[in-house]
Amino acid sequence: MHFLALICSLLFIAASDAVDVFGIDDLARDVTRVESIRQIKNTQRQVSQLAQFGQWGQASQLFSSDAKLIWGDTTIQGRASIESWLRNDAGDMNGIQPGSLDTLIAENPVITLSINGLSAKGRWNGIRFQGDGKGRTRVQGGIYENEYAMTDRGWQISLLHYYAMYEGTHKEGWRNVGGKGIPIIPYHFTAEGSGVPIPPTEGPPRKYNGTMEQLSARIQRLNDEDAVRNLMHAHGYYVDRRMWTDVTDLHTDNTTVQVGDSGKCFGKDGVRTVLERMGPEELSQGVNNDHPIFDMIVEVLPDGEGALTRGIEIGMVGDANTRAAQWRFNVFRNRFVKEEGTWKIQDVVITPLVISDYYDGWGHGGVKSLNITMPPLLELNSPVEPTPIARNSSMSDLQRRLRRSAAYDGTENQSHAYGYFLDDLLADKMGALFAKKGHKASPFAGFFQTPERITQANYAAYGSNRSALRSSISFHWRPQPVILVSEDGRSATIRARLLQPSTSISRAGSFNSAIYHDQVVLEDGKWRLWSITIDEFYWQSASWEEGWSMADPKNATRPQPGRPNTEAPAWTKKFPPDITIADVGERESTFRGGSGQVIQWPDIQRMYFQYRNPVSGRRPQWYWPGCVPCQVRQDWSLEANGWQEPATGP
Repeated sequence: MHFLALICSLLFIAASDAVDVFGIDDLARDVTRVESIRQIKNTQRQVSQLAQFGQWGQASQLFSSDAKLIWGDTTIQGRASIESWLRNDAGDMNGIQPGSLDTLIAENPVITLSINGLSAKGRWNGIRFQGDGKGRTRVQGGIYENEYAMTDRGWQISLLHYYAMYEGTHKEGWRNVGGKGIPIIPYHFTAEGSGVPIPPTEGPPRKYNGTMEQLSARIQRLNDEDAVRNLMHAHGYYVDRRMWTDVTDLHTDNTTVQVGDSGKCFGKDGVRTVLERMGPEELSQGVNNDHPIFDMIVEVLPDGEGALTRGIEIGMVGDANTRAAQWRFNVFRNRFVKEEGTWKIQDVVITPLVISDYYDGWGHGGVKSLNITMPPLLELNSPVEPTPIARNSSMSDLQRRLRRSAAYDGTENQSHAYGYFLDDLLADKMGALFAKKGHKASPFAGFFQTPERITQANYAAYGSNRSALRSSISFHWRPQPVILVSEDGRSATIRARLLQPSTSISRAGSFNSAIYHDQVVLEDGKWRLWSITIDEFYWQSASWEEGWSMADPKNATRPQPGRPNTEAPAWTKKFPPDITIADVGERESTFRGGSGQVIQWPDIQRMYFQYRNPVSGRRPQWYWPGCVPCQVRQDWSLEANGWQEPATGP
């Protein structure tokens, strides 16, 4: 019986057609395990949301009774001690004192559930912006390697282990902790394991006392969570680009929008009014309007017809023409409704915490007094079962629908594992994340196919003799994913943001921004990267002091016909790509290495989308479904290799 249970679990993960041996008890166990991955992520996100308002008492209740906190060189054990240490460490930079700020971000999770499903481990990137409202500031950044346990209170943090990597102040910027080299932070996962967030089980499942309809409703709640998360993330990208018509399309006819104390606006005309306060539709030269979304929790309501999202938004906005730039630290709490099967935005409520001039910083509380009332939290482990809906679903269809949500988490895991291994220049591990025929773009050079060639390209570009201590690191954060999963749950397209903080011993860190356009497949029971393309950069900071608004227009000339717009990296002469950037043609023509006139910040680079508007189906100006090089190499496409292309919109 134990062997049969193991085989059943493997069949679920590998999307086999042999489902006749799979029973309701097995399905119930698998639903619980996918729900567990979501609840673990939300538990960590809730800590960040509570930190913004100094609610360390509530935050400590997210830890198990015997939990341990390791923060740099400090070790604390037990809820009460953890609460006391966190409160004292924040001091007046706690989000409670007038003008104070404590925005603690934990993003890019790689979660690994234990075989028995009762514990888990997770790796996260972290960055923290603090200020006391009186001029004092602090920035901290590093990596969390945490552990989680299922308790009688649900999923809780049993170990929060923060590895400090960089720190500083707003005035001076941040640098490596202690002015020293940074070691590689130990990984809880391997390149082989990151694509299996839910491992095969052992032993028979527990007896399930519910009905198929109840399981169907729980699976639908997971599917709806994915749709709402995608909708909110897509909304964020449209806002970044001032695509006001697309933003408006996402709303209901009787929608409302409220930003701070500026009053509530009604209907789609009201949405447009609020948006145009930021400026006219479309970006113009020198305008940056990025509002990255972090630590978002989605709660689908029991009736399945409504949902809530709550998260953190950091506006990084400015105009290089006037040299103006701002930080905007916000909380959003939005409501969604399902109309005729399509999720739409019903209400948007944005609570600004601190809005500050980039160069003056957030230490004095920003440009005006803002609301410090905490928007209500969302339920993490809702005791309310979703309402069962009569639906004649077969066991195989329920498995397929569940696989689609499991695919969302598997895709996100691999996306973030790629970023971590790239940060550490672990070429062999990064290459091992790819499918047997997977391919990757190396910046400004071209595309390499197969894990072996991808690995060797990384060695050719960065060398193989790496120091144990790094003097500098450029991080590859990949937050705000829009993940489109195929109908059979075996492949996915992912759009992710590259938010690239950097740090070094000698120079203050800064940010760059780009977009990933990727695909992922389920191969041999493991999620593997199929296609990685980075479109870079959309904006850059020349330095911490200058920020993103001190850039001057570049004098770019059109290249000679048949020639790339920039010289290929020198290493490609010894190790040439399978396809150059220029070979891809018009799609890559304005990026470095392309065949046309290169566009560089503060000019506005065109931004491609691999999906249509998720509500209206509107095609974006720059639309490119599928993998980026696949119109040149159709044999590299998903369909040519036995996988489905995910749908790109309604």
